[in-house]
Amino acid sequence: MGNRKLYDILDKLLAQDRESEWVEFKLNYHSDAEIGERISALANAACLRNYPYGYLVFGVADGTFEIKGTSFKPHQAKVGNEELEHWLVQMLNPKIDFRIHELEYDKKQIVIFEIPASKNQPVAFQHKAYIRIGSITRPLSAFPEKERKIWRSEPDKAFEEDVALSGVSAAEIVSLLDTQSYFDLLKLPYPTTRTGVIERFGKEKLIIYREGVFDITNLGGILFAKELSNFPTLSRKALRVSVYSDKSRINTLRDVTGNKGYAVGFEGLINYINAILPSNEEIKKALRETIKVYPEIAIREILANALIHQDFYEKGTGPIVEIFSDRIETSNPGLPLITPTRFIDDYVSRNEMLASFMRRLRNVCVFVKKEERA
Repeated sequence: MGNRKLYDILDKLLAQDRESEWVEFKLNYHSDAEIGERISALANAACLRNYPYGYLVFGVADGTFEIKGTSFKPHQAKVGNEELEHWLVQMLNPKIDFRIHELEYDKKQIVIFEIPASKNQPVAFQHKAYIRIGSITRPLSAFPEKERKIWRSEPDKAFEEDVALSGVSAAEIVSLLDTQSYFDLLKLPYPTTRTGVIERFGKEKLIIYREGVFDITNLGGILFAKELSNFPTLSRKALRVSVYSDKSRINTLRDVTGNKGYAVGFEGLINYINAILPSNEEIKKALRETIKVYPEIAIREILANALIHQDFYEKGTGPIVEIFSDRIETSNPGLPLITPTRFIDDYVSRNEMLASFMRRLRNVCVFVKKEERA
């Protein structure tokens, strides 16, 4: 986020001239646990107040709202030997994608924690959820009706519709996204002009036109990124493949993390994993034939489910494939939306736009809707 946008946010927060359920001002850092509790409380309060974000601002005096600056440097702070931001993420459930911004305002250091509102479930810190009542932080369990409202809340838009990268030009879209792969996978002729490409991507909701520039949506980034590392909110969602020498995780032979969008890199991923997996040789009609221990169609099914049905709002983790000497395991972020006992006869799906797009691109030979099997 650019400094101009951060200045605008700070100006709007200060214009309120008071703290609220979703905004808290502090002069300096007091404790790690206090920050975690405030993140939980502000995320939950923002949800109840229908605000997309809550804000924790350091460098502003509580009460007078005078900008005095802060000595707090969150990107240098540590809890033991662990970076503060990483520690906070691990202590939160779900692991929401909060952002820490540092800026200079009137020659004074300001720190802004931008905290997304909770969705579908309260945000808890160290297994305990909090809420803001006026300017006071309280345990959420003391207010059961507020907790019920959070559990009943629905995201205002799907993950795929949120913005992954904003304010890019048409030239940057072609540079950041593998537009050629889109047309190749759908077996469509590539447009003769860049305008044709942009119009097609706009119709598919892969990009959004806004005031002379474009926003790349999460759908566009996660599927067609040439390099996911160019998208800060998506980079940790790249699939990781770990190969071990035996049945345990003690000795790692390979550890590789992909960097392409899922649609762009799916075939390469399948080929890479198949090359690692064991195989047997059988002689049929005098010809030697290599038979994979794990059928490719099963590998496609498992990996497609792991990629598509993850909880993208879980921060700091992504889908993982682990290959042992006697088995292959896949895991992805998030808890099932239904209980395991109802996997056979119930159906609740995450990321339906992503799943639908992957079907159209024919990346998946067989597709199981029960996302909780992933």
